[in-house]
Amino acid sequence: MPRDADATRARLLLAARDEFAAVGIAGARVDRIAAAAASNKAQIYHYFGSKDGLFDAVFDAMVAETLDEVTIDPEDLPEYAGRLHDSYTHRPWVQRLATWYRLERGDSQHPIEAVVRSNAAKLEAIVGAQRAGTLPSTFDAAELLGLVIHTAALWSGATPEYTALTDTVAADRRRDVVVAAVAAVVRA
Repeated sequence: MPRDADATRARLLLAARDEFAAVGIAGARVDRIAAAAASNKAQIYHYFGSKDGLFDAVFDAMVAETLDEVTIDPEDLPEYAGRLHDSYTHRPWVQRLATWYRLERGDSQHPIEAVVRSNAAKLEAIVGAQRAGTLPSTFDAAELLGLVIHTAALWSGATPEYTALTDTVAADRRRDVVVAAVAAVVRA
């Protein structure tokens, strides 16, 4: 039975990812998630405890996947930003989930530990590179990390009005802009 349980849990996570990305935490309905996963609401509560627990599991999985796919390279932050941009392009739900998280949990007293650990590791890598002299100290580590992450999300996190202005920009050009902008920040 473990295979069945693992498969059910995986289907629930996938259905929940799509539901949360589309309508947020408050708008998500466990009955729709269960139906999309060919499961039932009881399984959601069994595996995740609550709708919030399910969102946390989806968000944790997304963070883990991003960390596995795109490891930070403090020696080459422009290319790291490019790879992060690529990840956002291939997984459009990431920015949607992050936006819903900011909107619905931005003042949360209980941050998602996977995000806290991820940020701490990235800061440590940048601080180490700054101490070694391979990254300038024009910006402190948190400022530099923020500039890199947000520049990488330029296209995927844009408003529809901005997207309309740039919808003719080719995919490779979008990546080039991200990499060049982070390179300019690092040189500053």
